[in-house]
Amino acid sequence: MSLSKKVSSYMQAQADINGFSGTVLIVKKDSLLLREAYGYANYEWGIKTTVNTKFSLASVSKQFTAAAILQLAERKLLSFDDTLNKYFHGFPKGDQITIHMMLSHMSGLPMDFDELYLNQVSLNQDLVLNYIAQKELLFPPGKQTSYSNIGYYLLARIIEKVSGKSYSMYLKDNIFDPLKMKETGVMTNDEVIPNMADRYIKKGKSYIKNPYINWMFNIGHDGIYSTADDLLKWDRALYGTTILSEKMKQLMFTSYNEQNFGYGFMINPFYNQGHKLIAHDGGFFGAMTSLNRYTDDDLLVVVLSNNQSPSYLLAYGLAAICFGKDVELPYLHQKSDKNNRSLYKLFTGNYEDIKIIEKNGKLYYKDLDIELIPESDNKFFRSDDDNRTVEFIKDTHGKYSSIKLTKVGVVEIRKKLF
Repeated sequence: MSLSKKVSSYMQAQADINGFSGTVLIVKKDSLLLREAYGYANYEWGIKTTVNTKFSLASVSKQFTAAAILQLAERKLLSFDDTLNKYFHGFPKGDQITIHMMLSHMSGLPMDFDELYLNQVSLNQDLVLNYIAQKELLFPPGKQTSYSNIGYYLLARIIEKVSGKSYSMYLKDNIFDPLKMKETGVMTNDEVIPNMADRYIKKGKSYIKNPYINWMFNIGHDGIYSTADDLLKWDRALYGTTILSEKMKQLMFTSYNEQNFGYGFMINPFYNQGHKLIAHDGGFFGAMTSLNRYTDDDLLVVVLSNNQSPSYLLAYGLAAICFGKDVELPYLHQKSDKNNRSLYKLFTGNYEDIKIIEKNGKLYYKDLDIELIPESDNKFFRSDDDNRTVEFIKDTHGKYSSIKLTKVGVVEIRKKLF
């Protein structure tokens, strides 16, 4: 089976079995492996998703904010060492928080202020800034690492102060238009955006619509919409110097801390599968997105969803297929009431970093919060996620000496420590 057919079969099964809704684009060395749409852009009217459907990018937006800051730095309109107080006078400890720290999530600023922009229509920049300023820092600036949407929101406002343009207009003039990303822009609460997907949150086995979001203040860290095709244009541009010079790209693609944060991207995160990876995921009220650039392999994997499908996991599975790894197709998991529970005592123990526990006739994964549900004598699926399975494997001596794990079908083996 060709690689294109493999990734196509995998995603069709994800749509059929797990209800994936969205678009997927996979390109390797200018060869198109998959460009397909699944599910519905609008559930109420049964409007199907197309490859031209626009999706809210959630935190995949951060890389565009970072690119804008890098452009302004190269033009010497700002410095990475500039502090918050240069742009927002009187901000608590603003003389210690630098642009570099905000870009690399080392500022100490808290995660978010969504309790504000999810609930209020009447907001202004001064009110929001004062609200953020009252939040306590998580740690002294520059001393630790903690992901912060607030940092990127403030970066968006710095772009506006320095450029004299709105955040959306700056990106349009300096990134989207030069790259002919005509299907990309910044969300608003009043603009009619053609081919824009609605967003849905999974609740049990059905869906509800996402809550009100005040898009004027959900920017920098979020707020951009795009298509898979436009993100391919962005990916191609990052191999050249149309938008960023080689010097600025090097700064963007450097890991600055133990959590692998560069500027707007994660650099070789733990899920890189042994290949150089520059990536970022997003997730916010139904919008689940993943952009993965395996730069040494010239491989791009984009997964955009509007119904809370785990795009980051699906991108991981698709990349594994592209790298020739063993990946199982999803299927419906059904609990077996006829499995041999006398085997459980043979299954328990430590399998490298995973502990299997038996208690009261049940098996558990790592701790008592995750039960293993049997689907056969030796194969189980996790109670918290039936896309993750555990299969106990016998060796040539008849002992259960290893387990086969699957995560969205990607197979991993763990040896038992006797």
